[in-house]
Amino acid sequence: MVAKLLALVLPLGLDSFAIAAAIGLSRPDRAIRRRVVGIMVTFEMGMPLIGVAIGAPLGHLIGDAATYVAIAGLLCFGLYTLFFDREEQEEESLERLVEGRGLKAITLGISVSLDEFAIGFTLGLLRLPLVIVVAAIGAQTVIVSALGLSLGHRIGERVREGAERLAGAVLSALALVLLAEQLLG
Repeated sequence: MVAKLLALVLPLGLDSFAIAAAIGLSRPDRAIRRRVVGIMVTFEMGMPLIGVAIGAPLGHLIGDAATYVAIAGLLCFGLYTLFFDREEQEEESLERLVEGRGLKAITLGISVSLDEFAIGFTLGLLRLPLVIVVAAIGAQTVIVSALGLSLGHRIGERVREGAERLAGAVLSALALVLLAEQLLG
């Protein structure tokens, strides 16, 4: 259980760190850092719950294929994060996240926590307690987003992009492990 929990939470932490470090490049003041951490924690804890809420009924609807659909979704998201450069889009979104309030902050909060949605969708496969997973995601988000905001201006773009790509690689590997378990089990 602990290994699966770490395999799930650590790549999400890398992605959260990368997002926060990108915002940290501009050296935001304390109020902005608090708001960004609050938005990130709220959405990164909430999106797995939404993923579970959508994934569970869908799983019942499509039956045995649900496991493979969830694995494919996780793999696609991991590969997308690993191989596709979305830098221009991301920078614009992050600027709006820092400045945004209300509906704009909600929209951008959702966009930066889609990986958590994908994880929520696959949580049934992992057989991990939802409360523990969401609490672990929340704790890591507070820690890594605060670090990213504080260190973003020091670490540079290459380190930030590397963290994001590593997150994609780990999520992809997790999907492949789940597929192997499914096929061999």
